Order: sequence, then structure tokens, then C-alpha cells
Amino acid sequence: MRACPELHCPRLVPAAGAAPDHPNLTHPMRFLPILAATVLLASPLVAQQRLTAAPSTRATATLTLNPPRVQGQPAPAALTVKIDYGVPHARGRDVPSELAKDGTVWRTGANSSTTLTTDVDLMIGGAKVPKGAYSIYTIREAGAYHLIINKNTGQWGTEYDASKDLVRVPLKATTLAAPMESLQITFVPPASGPPAGVLTIAWGKLHLSADWSLAN
Repeated sequence: MRACPELHCPRLVPAAGAAPDHPNLTHPMRFLPILAATVLLASPLVAQQRLTAAPSTRATATLTLNPPRVQGQPAPAALTVKIDYGVPHARGRDVPSELAKDGTVWRTGANSSTTLTTDVDLMIGGAKVPKGAYSIYTIREAGAYHLIINKNTGQWGTEYDASKDLVRVPLKATTLAAPMESLQITFVPPASGPPAGVLTIAWGKLHLSADWSLAN
């Protein structure tokens, strides 16, 4: 069949009431799925823009104690000593301000109480600390620093009950050459030999420490 010249081809007119071959691209109903998808995608972005960062972070200092392994048997589970604490940040402040004067008990962290959990009986600063869970605080008295080990746990950091003290141990204080922006608590283990070392607390230019070892 020979194609007819363009000028002489008849035009096909749709019957009355028939749907056109190409729907109107500007019809609003065609944009509803696109609009809905846009809203769904934008909602998480809007929610994310409203997030705020907590001013303090959290950290855990962990000391791992490995029992001796018997040949031919599975390795026994390790024992741990942990200090879980909120990490305050200086941000230009002179810290720790709580220890700038005598008599103020410092939570030794931020937010909820700083928690010491030990699977073994310890000696800290010459005092025995039986295995269990405790809160720790720091105080300056007559210019000297002491670590407070308290039998309460799980409370907000500023809630301190002196009647629940297990012991107070003296801390050695030194001044750091460069200030530390963030609080750091560390169990320093020995390079070799019996398990004994140093517990350190450092923030700003203040560095506090006490010896630790296993109790006999």
C-alpha cells in the first residue's frame, strides 16, 4: 500500500466522548504520587534537622584480667574491672571547676553517676574494695584530693550520700603541661608481672592517680 502524501492524508478525529490517545500532562491527579513521595522523603530530613547533640559523651575504661589456661581445655572467661562514666568537655573553661575549692564533691564525670564494677577484690590506694558495683566521686579537702568509693549505684551523679561511703583514698595530684579537653579515666596495667598498676583521672591540667592491685 502506497503512503499518501502528507497534505492529502485524512485526519482521524476521535469520536465524541472518547478518551484522547495522550492524556493531558498537566492534569493535577498525575502529580499526586510524585507529591506524596516528595513529602515522605522530606519528612526524615526535617526531623533530622531538628536533632540536637548531647553536650557530654560517655566512655568505659576496662581492665581485663585473664585467668591461666590449662592445656587441652578451653580458655576460661576473662574477669574485668570497669569504670563507666560520662565525659564532660572543657570548651574553654577552667576545669574541673568542682575541685577548685575544698569541700565540693565531684561526680568525676557527667550526668549519671560514675560506676566502678569489678569481678575481683581490689586494692585501690591501699584500701580494699571487694568485688561488686560502686559509684565513685572525687573531693578536695585541705588542698589534698581523695577518691570516694560509694556503695550506692544507678543514681544521678549529683546525688551523693556520704553514709554509703565504702572508703576514701588519697590521690596523687600533678599538673599537666597541656590541658586535656575531655575527661579521661584509665586503668594503666603493668607491662608484665603481677596485675598491679595505676588508676588515673585527668581533665584540664589536673592529673590524679592512685595505685591499684589485686587484694590478697
